[in-house]
Amino acid sequence: MVCKLRAVIAYLSYSGNTQEVAEMIASNLEEQGFLVDRHRMGIDPPIHANEYDFIFIGTFTWDRGATPEEVKDFVLEVGYKPNNVAVFGTGDTQFGGDELFCKAVDKLVHFYQSKWSGLKIEQSPRGAQEALIEHWLEGVIHHGKILA
Repeated sequence: MVCKLRAVIAYLSYSGNTQEVAEMIASNLEEQGFLVDRHRMGIDPPIHANEYDFIFIGTFTWDRGATPEEVKDFVLEVGYKPNNVAVFGTGDTQFGGDELFCKAVDKLVHFYQSKWSGLKIEQSPRGAQEALIEHWLEGVIHHGKILA
């Protein structure tokens, strides 16, 4: 019997862009044999973080670089800082420039002291950005398996 790795993709999406990235990550993981749970922050019941080999947190950046309240609530629900958190997010340089672009991703990476740099996607993940997602995810999975 093969023991499959488990991942949860917890995300918050208002425009649909962050959800699109979450779905791309989920599909990629499932193709690789992972058991994947999807968690919509602010809607779904709390997760049990200790049940997962990987925790992916997806967010957008709100109001001049802030992390949305639902994401902060999710962090409180988890209640501790797991060492298997990878962070991704979507943003728009048009409204905040490069300085504030996906600032919530940076904040969460720092908070969790993530082993992985955050994935930052400009608006929709379609087109050339799909390769960014695949490359980032490959690094997370490879590095995570080495540490396991």
